[in-house]
Amino acid sequence: MNSHIVPVAHLLTPEERAAIDAFGAGARAGTAVRDAAAFLRTTFAIDAACDPDVIATYERDESNLPGHADAVCRPVTARECAAVIRTCSAAGIPCTVSGGRSNLTGSATPEGGIVLSTAALCEPALRVMPESRTVRVHAGMLLEDMRRACIEESDGALEFPVNPTSRQEASIGGCIACNSSGFTPGEQGAMRAWVRSLQLVLPGGGVVEADRGQYRSRDGAFVLVDGGNRIEVPVPRYLRPAIKNASGPWSAPDGSMDLVDFIIGSEGIYGVVPACTLLLAERAGDYLELFISLPGEADALRLLDAARRALHGDMGAVAAFEYFGTDCRALMDHETELFRGADQVAVYIQEPLRGADAVDRAEFWVRVLHDAGCGAGEDGILVLDSDRTRTLFLEARHSLPVHAIEIVKRRGGFTIITDALVPPDRFASFLGTAHRILRARNLEYALFGHLGDCHLHFTILPQREEIDAGLAAYDEIMIAAARLGGVYSGEHGTGKRKRGDFLRCYGEEAVRQVRAAKSAVDPRFILNRGDVIET
Repeated sequence: MNSHIVPVAHLLTPEERAAIDAFGAGARAGTAVRDAAAFLRTTFAIDAACDPDVIATYERDESNLPGHADAVCRPVTARECAAVIRTCSAAGIPCTVSGGRSNLTGSATPEGGIVLSTAALCEPALRVMPESRTVRVHAGMLLEDMRRACIEESDGALEFPVNPTSRQEASIGGCIACNSSGFTPGEQGAMRAWVRSLQLVLPGGGVVEADRGQYRSRDGAFVLVDGGNRIEVPVPRYLRPAIKNASGPWSAPDGSMDLVDFIIGSEGIYGVVPACTLLLAERAGDYLELFISLPGEADALRLLDAARRALHGDMGAVAAFEYFGTDCRALMDHETELFRGADQVAVYIQEPLRGADAVDRAEFWVRVLHDAGCGAGEDGILVLDSDRTRTLFLEARHSLPVHAIEIVKRRGGFTIITDALVPPDRFASFLGTAHRILRARNLEYALFGHLGDCHLHFTILPQREEIDAGLAAYDEIMIAAARLGGVYSGEHGTGKRKRGDFLRCYGEEAVRQVRAAKSAVDPRFILNRGDVIET
């Protein structure tokens, strides 16, 4: 039986909370941040640095948006997280949470105040529980480190299946914050489907432990109970298109929402997640992996349609259905070993075998290619059936966004990358419109992403003098996506860069609803200030 009444516990003693509140009441404008760092060091032995060289490391994420901060705190436990956040709240100091900083939206870019880095978190130590197919882990761990540890700890029987491209740099907490997804199509490809429970530190320093199904909003609200205080937290209720979606905090038009879903994808504006329990999947053991070189984009779309028919609409049956399109070849390492002749695009398919015969499944895909009529002869199919060929592909795939980011940094700009998607029946129309918008401005760009979800990224590579044109093109593409019933973000979230997209997609009423939810738990708007909505 679930409840909308959520008890709030405390890891800090009443005396410690009183000391923090006394510090906040006496905080002085101009020196508050440095004083707070000194207070946290002396009172709680927290690593709190004001060294400009240390701070500089945390002032930008992969979006390359400029930021600034006055101190960096690196807590190692949830208790230390609570001390940092309550101190910031008491003194009115902005606090920006920073994980692996692999995000592309500026969500980890500080706008003053203190950066709370989760990179030093070390509790709880990773523990795999095979009987429940779960893993308990702290949120500062890198996703790929956790994935590998789960395989090792379960003797190869279990794995964590969510695999974003940035998994080697992204923290688990960051992946939860923006509901990261990756290669696998469908709902099972995103973090939300695999989060069993969460620990949440609220802006006031209180802690909530929530299992999925334990707490559910009633009449559009949760009630947080902290001693004698009762705080009503309204849940956002704006309509969300029923497609892959990482645009804005989760919403429930009927007012009924699981507390775990309320937190996932909220980009840290409601609180910080120091620890979580994640579900694991039975490990497939082996995969069929194909890299299919194709003449052009129309051929890739024909292959997608044929695959949908052959899989009876269940694209989640494959672990990956990826696309490498416009100008990707020039940005990928090992491209001559992957692409055929003059071919310009490619599709990568990964299918878990789970006892199926690899030869039979390869023949299945040959028939799909034949039915698609997409120009992929036998010489255009590379079977990744060795450590060498798999490593070759992974290095090439990883090099693509890395080279794109390097180019824009060298040109003195920043990444302008679309994350939009539309319903499948409008996908081809959306692609055509986006291509026309970019070509009309003579902008250089690359196109790649998750073809199985109809979710591709137009990555604009502007010269410094072309940044305004690139941003204008981006806005036009987002307008086109909204008109076609789509969303502006399928996996990267909103952050600071896409606040305008959130407003365009959902409207002023949605902004008001998110603001109401945030103000209930964070009345001084100190946490992740500027993410999702203006503050």
